[in-house]
Amino acid sequence: MNLLAEQLNQDIVKANPHVLEMLSQIGKNLYFPKGILSQSAEAREKAYKLNATIGIATEKGRTMHFPSVMNNICGILPEASLTYAPSFGIPALRKLWQESLFQKNPSLQGHTVSLPVVANGITHAISVFADVWVDPGDVILFPDMMWGNYNLILDVRKGAVVKNYAMFSDAGGFNLKAFEEAVNAEAQRSPKVIVFLNFPNNPTGYTITASEGDRIVEILTRVAQRGVNVLAVMDDAYFGLFYEEETLKESLFARCCGKDPRLMAIKLDGATKESFVWGLRVGFVTYGVVADGDSRALYEALEKKTAGAVRGSISNASHLSETLVLKSMQDEKNILEKKEKFEILKRRANRVKAVLQDTRYQNAWQVYPFNSGYFMCIRLKTVKAEALRVHLLEHYGVGLISIGDKNLRVAFSCLEESDIPLLFDTVLQGVRDLEKQAA
Repeated sequence: MNLLAEQLNQDIVKANPHVLEMLSQIGKNLYFPKGILSQSAEAREKAYKLNATIGIATEKGRTMHFPSVMNNICGILPEASLTYAPSFGIPALRKLWQESLFQKNPSLQGHTVSLPVVANGITHAISVFADVWVDPGDVILFPDMMWGNYNLILDVRKGAVVKNYAMFSDAGGFNLKAFEEAVNAEAQRSPKVIVFLNFPNNPTGYTITASEGDRIVEILTRVAQRGVNVLAVMDDAYFGLFYEEETLKESLFARCCGKDPRLMAIKLDGATKESFVWGLRVGFVTYGVVADGDSRALYEALEKKTAGAVRGSISNASHLSETLVLKSMQDEKNILEKKEKFEILKRRANRVKAVLQDTRYQNAWQVYPFNSGYFMCIRLKTVKAEALRVHLLEHYGVGLISIGDKNLRVAFSCLEESDIPLLFDTVLQGVRDLEKQAA
């Protein structure tokens, strides 16, 4: 093991030995290299005459560039757009994102969390998480309504075992009974339990209530108190898009922090949906856990291991993208811009709910609970989802996503309000077409 990794592991053990137990074998061996990076950083501070350390080209004291590139980047200097960003991310962006977490999550007050490490979008953040914390054969618990890409990242690439529990109870809310049974069963089998929680949920658009959230945290805390290490991973990709009063308006990350030394809270989020910049690919990995004494050394060790995973895969996220997100967050108009787009999406969600009250649809499908995010799902009663998806695409020019045998996902985020009734009427017509063909 590299001496730098050994030192980070010692720092972790001093603050909380359970955290080291939770790390994957890769995670235990990860470190942030000194070498070229540290020597270049030292040269930036002290090489006042000539600096021949970093692998970029300069010209007349400035970053070398094509005018045809910079002419399309308005108001941002080459040094803030074309050069390498740190593998940790731009320091100012990391600090501002951390501050925003406390603003958006009141339960974080009084707790300490790590400085977020920047990833190349939330998908990459999940992959980085897997490198640091997941070994082949580890079981990861998900609801049965889950984003399909988790399988590719965690199962195919990392060799983890994805296990599902029923997401919804018969009463229509989050299935706390199934969740508790799944967590307890895994706790009896393994000394480490990994739980992924995604609210607003993709594909259903459901966010838990405050009471459901409290119960989830209670279940995880009790397992940790029994001596089992628990990794509670929050995929908060659609954070903030909560449209109804009863939904929990903060991340479960905040409510898990500080509960027990064996309960590690990990927040995976980003500007992707929160700032409507999907293609900029700016995500974050943030940790919250109980430490013995000052937590700074523990968090610095985890940040270095996480940045080491970034360095060892993509080197760093885009400097230009990070700068754009930072400047947007610093802009005084940012809050109003976010509110404006939120209201548009909320109106679309409410329009979907109103349209689906029509009794004409009740024999064709069941509507899954939804109250947030980009999506909603219907469960078909009489026809197959994939057959209907293809039929709607080929005969009506309507595109939807089929999930499993019976479920269709509708992204109302990309529908104008006026198009919503037409969409569901067309889906109903497609169902009737297939029913006639089968008769």
